[in-house]
Amino acid sequence: MQQIDLNTLAQFVAVARHLNFRRAAAELAISPSTLSERIRELEARLGVRLLNRTTRSTSLTEEGERLLERTRDAIAVLDEAAASVTSAGNREVLTGRIRINGPAPALELRLMPLVSSFLEKHPGVRVEVVSEGDLVDVIGRGFDAGLRYDESLAQDMIAVRLGPDQRMIVAGAPDYLKRHGVPQHPDDLERHSCITHVFGGGNTLPWSFEKDGKAFERFPKGRLAVNSTIAALIPARAGHGLIYGFDDYLQPDLQAGTLVQVLDEWTPPFPGPSLYFTERRLMPPALRAFVDHVKTAAR
Repeated sequence: MQQIDLNTLAQFVAVARHLNFRRAAAELAISPSTLSERIRELEARLGVRLLNRTTRSTSLTEEGERLLERTRDAIAVLDEAAASVTSAGNREVLTGRIRINGPAPALELRLMPLVSSFLEKHPGVRVEVVSEGDLVDVIGRGFDAGLRYDESLAQDMIAVRLGPDQRMIVAGAPDYLKRHGVPQHPDDLERHSCITHVFGGGNTLPWSFEKDGKAFERFPKGRLAVNSTIAALIPARAGHGLIYGFDDYLQPDLQAGTLVQVLDEWTPPFPGPSLYFTERRLMPPALRAFVDHVKTAAR
């Protein structure tokens, strides 16, 4: 077998990360047709299919996943070596790209402040943050890391907390509470109009409660369902129903008096989200620097 060009392996990693030839080609500054041909040549040299390609989607084969796992770290080491040479006059320069996936509240309330302070320290790094409500295979989708709350992680994953505890609370506009009364127990929600959170797949977010060590969930009903707390705040302020969301989002309205918190004793704090990533012997330098930044901020 002929020696494989390292540039071709880097192109394969780009395709595997995006699972989209057009986006990968844009990143590499070559045409999609050229990139597609080079991947075909790589498959021919290796004698295996690396990608399953249809007119609508691209996915890794088992052999492709195995090559990605071995190649990604090697490319990171080569990038680090090149960076150490090009930045010989300035050892503080760090380059690279980090892709992170997670639910919007975790990204907006915990991750983005850390990303902002990290970018100030490392202007040569590019960070891509993608919000998704459903759990995804971040590594399989080409992300370097993801955010989760208390979901179980695979054995080869490492998790780093992103800050203090968080809290979900229930609130309503003063006018709404005057017309419909103040709920004293989560069971009272059956008699209230609630603005619920619906995911793309159609499933609804339960409202979680806990008191005296006993935790339980309720699925309130209402005429309005959204998939964003920011969107839910608008009808909640107008008195269309009770809202359930992170207190970070609701605090400005609580302080302004446009919303009033209810069921306070039933919604205690819980652990905040964690940044998780696969355990690798050779971590890309930009990702390693960001993980260290998160650890320092969490102290």
